[in-house]
Amino acid sequence: MTRTFRHGIAAAAAIALLGSIPQVAGAQSKCTGATCGVVDRVELVEKKGQGSGLGLIAGGVVGGVLGHQIGSGRGNTAATILGAGAGAYAGNEVEKNAKKSSYWAVAIRMDNGQTRNFTYTNQPPVHEGERVRLIDSGRRLSRISG
Repeated sequence: MTRTFRHGIAAAAAIALLGSIPQVAGAQSKCTGATCGVVDRVELVEKKGQGSGLGLIAGGVVGGVLGHQIGSGRGNTAATILGAGAGAYAGNEVEKNAKKSSYWAVAIRMDNGQTRNFTYTNQPPVHEGERVRLIDSGRRLSRISG
């Protein structure tokens, strides 16, 4: 008797769950002008980092020391100055490249005419021209077939 009762409860729960699935799926597939649109642009944006001055100073010192090894007299002084300048520039660029960041920029032309822009750390699963729906206010995108 207990087994039959448990099976009955399990069956009733399964029917209730399966009966509600089409309604949930139907609610998720409804598009409004603010939730659905077409992907206009997907691009990887690389942003160069900011130099703190540490690379500039270190590069200048190393360049100056290396430049000082060249020539003698006035040529030595000029080589030291030139080496310090070139080293400072190179050190600053190396620091900026070490601190660079990248992100994915996605522009979507919504059904209501607006264009919305989103940024993602990982490559989004959509391509230009595809119809999409925004999920969680645009934190996720879902392709719409049809």
